[in-house]
Amino acid sequence: MKILICSDGMPSAETAIQLGGLLGAALKAETALLGIAETSSDESPLRQALQKQAESLRGRGLSANIIVQSGEPVRQIADETAETSYDLVIIGARWIGATGHHWRSEKTYEVIKSIQPPVLVAIGDCEQLKRFLVCTGGKEFIEQAVQFTGKLAAALHASVTLLHVMAEPPAMYADLVRLEENVDQLLESKSELGTNLRRQKRELERRGVSTEVRLRHGIVIDQVFEEVHAGDYDLIVTGTSRARGLLRHYIMGDLTRSILNRANVPVLVARAGPPKAARTLWNAVKGLFGRR
Repeated sequence: MKILICSDGMPSAETAIQLGGLLGAALKAETALLGIAETSSDESPLRQALQKQAESLRGRGLSANIIVQSGEPVRQIADETAETSYDLVIIGARWIGATGHHWRSEKTYEVIKSIQPPVLVAIGDCEQLKRFLVCTGGKEFIEQAVQFTGKLAAALHASVTLLHVMAEPPAMYADLVRLEENVDQLLESKSELGTNLRRQKRELERRGVSTEVRLRHGIVIDQVFEEVHAGDYDLIVTGTSRARGLLRHYIMGDLTRSILNRANVPVLVARAGPPKAARTLWNAVKGLFGRR
């Protein structure tokens, strides 16, 4: 596995270095440390700061290749990931205030939308990665993200919780709610949701990852963070999907943006594969006849 850690050389990048060290050591990954000087006068102090951060990584047994570029940061990160195939990119996320759509530096969101590899956003203090929360929509196209999460969790000996949040239904559907709140019964059902969650759980357990499924009802973003606080998770996993057309661009939904805005732990923005329309339709049809 190849990991790219993006650093501006400032103390705020230390969480990204810590995450890179944790993951790089566990995965025995080839690691690169990218610094971007926006002006020529920044290059020398940036290189010195990167050398110190590389020494920190060497303390974890990692030999980091230092890359210094100049120019606009998002463009330079996009160019580097286009030229070299990385499996994961780690970036920082400077807080700017709880107003508007972006509560962190807008460059954080632009990087996520512009590059192909999954992006791990370094938020908060990170001393361990032992409990992952995966926000799954219960659809097939999230399975690529689940598989990538499984690789990380297996290497770190971390547990994974698959969280699915359903809208609060009218009272007349109380029986359906009771069915969906029974996780074991849902996972044994032939419904699309049950089938996909069952497959995702099996994929993780096949890698030796301890996995549980959690169901909640209500406003999605509120329920996600109620679960985060209740479960004391070290990492939140959410997703983006690729835009249609020839341009390489990823769509960040409102949920992913809201999670990045509000999180106080690292957030992994994994890439979802394209929906499998025919298979999903067949599963839906089977679900109609299977739940009698």
